[in-house]
Amino acid sequence: MELSPLLIDTHAHLDDERFAADFDLVLERAEAAGVRQMLCVGCDLESSRRSTELAARHEFLFASVGVHPHDASCLDDEALSELRTLATAERVVAIGEIGLDYFRNRSPREDQLRAFRRQIALAIELNLPIIVHDRDAHEDILAVLKEEQASRVGGVIHCFSGDIPMARACIEMGFYISLPGTLTYPKNEELRELARAIAVDHMLVETDCPYLAPQPHRGKRNEPAFVRHTAETLARLKGLSYEDVARVTSYNAHRLFGMGQGDQASRIAYPIRNSLYLNITNRCTNACIFCTKFKDFVVKGHELKLDHEPGFQEVLSAIGDPAPFEEIVFCGFGEPLIRLDLVKELAAWLKSKGKKVRVNTDGQASLLHGRDILPELSGLVDEISVSLNAPDAQTYQKLCRSRFAEEGFEAVKDFLRRAPAQIPLVTASAVTYPGVDIEACKALAHQLGVRFREREYNEVG
Repeated sequence: MELSPLLIDTHAHLDDERFAADFDLVLERAEAAGVRQMLCVGCDLESSRRSTELAARHEFLFASVGVHPHDASCLDDEALSELRTLATAERVVAIGEIGLDYFRNRSPREDQLRAFRRQIALAIELNLPIIVHDRDAHEDILAVLKEEQASRVGGVIHCFSGDIPMARACIEMGFYISLPGTLTYPKNEELRELARAIAVDHMLVETDCPYLAPQPHRGKRNEPAFVRHTAETLARLKGLSYEDVARVTSYNAHRLFGMGQGDQASRIAYPIRNSLYLNITNRCTNACIFCTKFKDFVVKGHELKLDHEPGFQEVLSAIGDPAPFEEIVFCGFGEPLIRLDLVKELAAWLKSKGKKVRVNTDGQASLLHGRDILPELSGLVDEISVSLNAPDAQTYQKLCRSRFAEEGFEAVKDFLRRAPAQIPLVTASAVTYPGVDIEACKALAHQLGVRFREREYNEVG
C-alpha cells in the first residue's frame, strides 16, 4: 500500500506582507498538513522578484513571474525585459499570473489585452506554461488563448470561475482547472457542480493565499496548510479518497510545472478509493478507439506503462498487505486474462487472505485461449465486469477493433451468457462514447442475463 501522498499548493502569494511576521510558522504548518510544495506567484515586477528570492531560499518553494491585469498598464518594453530575465531563474516554472480582470478594471481593457498577449508570447518564447487570471472576462480569455496559440505551452486557469463548457474548452487547449477554497463555501453550488462534471485528471488545487480562505477559516488570512480543505471537499464531490485527490493533483502539478518528484515508475498495484488494482500486462485483445492509453498511460495519478510483465512474486511484493482494501481488482492498461495462469495463482492467494476478487475484462479470453476458461475462475473470482460497448458485431468492431474481427463480439456475448454459472456477480458495461447506443447495450445485457453499467467516456478509474 502506498504512503499517503502529499499536496501541492499551486497558487500562493507568500511574498505578501501579511506573512512577514510568522513566515516560518506558516511553512511549518503547511508541512504538518501534508503540503509538500508551494508555488509563489508573482503579480507585478516587485512581487515577481520577491517570489523568485523565496524560491531560491527554500527547496520546497517554486516561483512564477508575471504582471497581473491590474498592473497591465505598467508592462512596457523595459518591464517585459526584466520579466524575461527573472523567468530564467532556476526555480521559476511559469509566467503568471497574467490575464484579464473586467470586474475591477484597474487598467484599461486595451492595456490588459496587450499585456496578456505579450506575456503569452514571452511564455512561448521561454517554453513555460502560463497562470491565467480570469474575472468576468471569459469570452476574451478564450479568444486570446486561441489567437495567441497558448496551447503550445499550456497552463492553468487559476481560481476558475467559468462554466462547464468553458472548462472543457480550456482543457481542450491543454489547460488545467484550478480550484481554491471557495469550493467549500456553502452557497457555491455552481463551482461544486463544475467539479463534479470535470475529471480530476484536469484539476489542480490552490489557496490563492492570503485570500479566499476555505469555509473553516473563512474571514481569516488564508495559508498553504488550508489547501487540504479544498482537496478533501473535492474528494467527497468526486467519490474519491483524499489520497486519490492529493496524488492526482500533485501529479498534475508535476506534469505542468515540474513540481514534485513525479514518482511514477511502472505501477503494478495501484490504489483508488478503497480498492487495489493490479496492472499485470499492457497487452490487449482490443485497440478501442476510446482507450485513454493512446494519449497517455496515467490513471488517477498512477503511471501504468509497464517496462516488463511482472511475475507472481513481484506482484505479491507490490501488493504488500491487502488487508486495508475492500477488493482487489485485476484491471490495468491491458487485458488481464491474457495472463490467465497468473490471474488464477494470484486470485487463489488473495482468496486465502479472505479478499474479494474482481476481474475487469473484454470478455474474449475463452476465444483467445481456445477453451471455456470460466470454470477455471470459479471459486477464485467473486465478480467479473465485461466491456460490452456495443449492441451488434459491426459497431463493436468499429469501436473496439478486436484482433478477432467480428468473431470477437460473438465471443463476448457467449462469455457473458456463460459467466453467471461460474461467477457470483457478472456485469456488462458500455462506455458513453459519442454514438454508442447505451439503451441498446443495456437491453442486450439483460437479454444475456447479466447486470448492466454505463461508464462515463474519458473518466478512467
